[in-house]
Amino acid sequence: MGIIAAGVYLISIFIFIPVLFFLWIHTGSEFPNLRLNMLLAALLSVTTAILLGFVDDMLDLRWRHKLLFPTLSSLPLLMIYYICGNSTSMLLPKFVQPFLGTTYIDIGPLFYLYMGMVGIFCTNAINIIAGINGVEAGQGLVIGASVAIFNIIQIYRLDDDWYHSFSLCLLLPFLSTSFALYSMNVYPAKVFVGDTYCYWAGMLLGTVGILGHFSKTLLLFCIPQIFNFLYSVPQLFHFVPCPRHRLPRFDGNGDKKLHMSMAEFEISKLSTLAKLLVTIFRLFGVMHYREFEKENSKWAEINNLTILNLILKFTGPLYEYRLNQAFLGIQIFCSIFAFLCRFYFAFLLYDVVY
Repeated sequence: MGIIAAGVYLISIFIFIPVLFFLWIHTGSEFPNLRLNMLLAALLSVTTAILLGFVDDMLDLRWRHKLLFPTLSSLPLLMIYYICGNSTSMLLPKFVQPFLGTTYIDIGPLFYLYMGMVGIFCTNAINIIAGINGVEAGQGLVIGASVAIFNIIQIYRLDDDWYHSFSLCLLLPFLSTSFALYSMNVYPAKVFVGDTYCYWAGMLLGTVGILGHFSKTLLLFCIPQIFNFLYSVPQLFHFVPCPRHRLPRFDGNGDKKLHMSMAEFEISKLSTLAKLLVTIFRLFGVMHYREFEKENSKWAEINNLTILNLILKFTGPLYEYRLNQAFLGIQIFCSIFAFLCRFYFAFLLYDVVY
């Protein structure tokens, strides 16, 4: 169903393009070619992400491909950012400025590397937290709505509101289609979103963050996704065994609830770094760990390292709809915290907050 929602979204945006630029056409003033190119570059990146998601649904791509193709999808964004002559300077916190003797620092190519990594992260972030009814579309809906609210606030705060208006033009059709999709995907699901929706939603959010010049604010709205990535690092980089699917385990013969899914490994085969990571996770109480004997050697059992399994570690088994509600509650709370950071705590670091 994700491919259908994405198709409806693209059709809506294509129809809306003439409306967006009607003012310049009607008045006969100089046409903003760069802004049109920006919109077309955004649509190119989003469309290629949708294609990647559809291919993944059909062929079940490996993770190395899921990193390569979003990199290619991000290239139009980086190219149009360069063509438009946008700044690669970063505003320094006020406590750093006296030491460097400057307010801004130009990081040049590193800024493009950073934006490329934002595109790759956003494209995969929603897909990593998946596997239960409503969680993928729910993430897209909460983050997208948070970004849209931020855009509206900035339109009223700033004199030059083009970038935030541009972001809203891309987000509003997305929110409409995501809401319709969520209403049918929430437990008990009538349809499934597939990888297509995950890549589409992730790339769209990355696109508006990069071209809208608020990528750092976007990352604040993605705190649960960033935490999930960091929490998953031992498995994603195969320091400890990583099964193909790490979603919670459904107990169909018992309480009909979702339980933590587990990974098993022989302790003696772990590297020193892996043992250190396991020790740190156990020390902070964020890992289920149990040792047992198997095949005349000592083995260990840990929960799969995802935020959904971590929630189940603290709450115990939950019904699927309850787990989805718990995660989306965390997502909403983090969005509220992001607004506090952006419009309140930022004044502690910067003299002027735009």
